[in-house]
Amino acid sequence: MRIQPLSHVDLPTASGPMRTHLFRPQREGRFPGVILFAEIYQMTEPIARTAAMIAGHGFLVAVPDVYHEFAEPGEAFAYDPVGTERGNDLKTTKELAHYDADARAVIDFFKEDPGCTGRTGAVGICLGGHLAFRAAMNPEVEAAVCFYATDIHKGSLGKGMADNTLARISEIKAEMMMIWGRQDPHIPMEGRRLIYDTMTAAETSFSWHEVNGEHAFMRDIGPRYDPALAQTLNGMMCEHFSTWLK
Repeated sequence: MRIQPLSHVDLPTASGPMRTHLFRPQREGRFPGVILFAEIYQMTEPIARTAAMIAGHGFLVAVPDVYHEFAEPGEAFAYDPVGTERGNDLKTTKELAHYDADARAVIDFFKEDPGCTGRTGAVGICLGGHLAFRAAMNPEVEAAVCFYATDIHKGSLGKGMADNTLARISEIKAEMMMIWGRQDPHIPMEGRRLIYDTMTAAETSFSWHEVNGEHAFMRDIGPRYDPALAQTLNGMMCEHFSTWLK
């Protein structure tokens, strides 16, 4: 279905207002909400296109500014060495509790928005994959999709680089879809195995998909993009959300 023009809301959080970009279906009615957590570059054009694609399948998609405390509202970082360095630096400057508070703010927004059913899912890419994973620790999140979620196996998210994600896996009650690139140097086989084993031991309900792809193979610009693979996985993602949220 078609979607409405892009809009936004500035949500109050523990660390200040958070610009949150909204992608809504054009059709009348109420739709499940999906939080899309971006890469370290915030809401770039590839992330916006992903959000629009999900919304077109009948979801209200919210893309929060991951680094709203440190950047201008709506600011995106360039896919270049400067943007990469800034995004990586902020990843371990931001307080872990503030990442979690940001997710909570969007969940609460979905509950109140008249165009949302209140049912909530989360999806994220790279850093965002880790954030979607943590968002699924909230009981309202019923389904999540994590694309090559970084740093879970290292426990290095947030200030101090000592997150508790692995220790909290038992809190996840959502239906999880985990997607990884086998040629991704940021999450090696040993790291993927640690996450898989910990989720299994916690009796998490999840599907696990390892594909032949490098880091950022879903991003529709750059030499690592795999269009055919991205199309397949985007379809799987939308089916996952339709199954568990509608």
